[in-house]
Amino acid sequence: MHILLVEDDQRLGKLIKHMLETEKHRVDWLTHGDQALQLTADYAYDAIILDWMLPGATGVVLCRHFRAHDYHKPILMLTAKDAVSDRVAGLDAGADDYLVKPFEFSELFARLRALSRRGEAPLLEEVVHIKEVCLNRTTRVISRGTYQVQLTTREFALLDLLVRNHGHVLSREIILDRVWGVDSEVSANNLDAYIRLLRKKIDTIGESALIQTVRGIGYKVEN
Repeated sequence: MHILLVEDDQRLGKLIKHMLETEKHRVDWLTHGDQALQLTADYAYDAIILDWMLPGATGVVLCRHFRAHDYHKPILMLTAKDAVSDRVAGLDAGADDYLVKPFEFSELFARLRALSRRGEAPLLEEVVHIKEVCLNRTTRVISRGTYQVQLTTREFALLDLLVRNHGHVLSREIILDRVWGVDSEVSANNLDAYIRLLRKKIDTIGESALIQTVRGIGYKVEN
């Protein structure tokens, strides 16, 4: 993979770069957040590894920047922050996974492999119609009838996962893993709250509910 690494710790950055290169990856290493912020939208990277605390733009700011400029490939955040609120902040900014320092390189490699596998599924069309709902993957806008609603990155990822797997029941555990990442401490209650918010935004009076609850298991979207 061609990987962008943004890490200001010279010793750690040099070590991560070396270890990734021993795994046959190609690595571009930056040490300042503003350097990464100046990159164009034409990203050629297969994955991005961001430190949370950086001079200039922080890892969270960079993550939002990349996602806002249509970077849809894996982003892994590295940080010494291990509070649940910090993890949630990083994931809500658009990170796919979160690795707390200090870490073993075997775990870093395993997480990169897992993240790369998520992107192996063939891309579907950019606009999908389910019942009277239109999901536009390019603009991240949902339309139902004559009205539109703009979703947050996390809301869109959740709805997109359900739509991609329409007709199939997805357990809460699978949804949490795919949307929030391995080892996330986001709970099933948090997921249920996201579902309620999505329904409030998407469902209108008199219309059938798009997202259906399968009691004791999880959620599904039917055609």
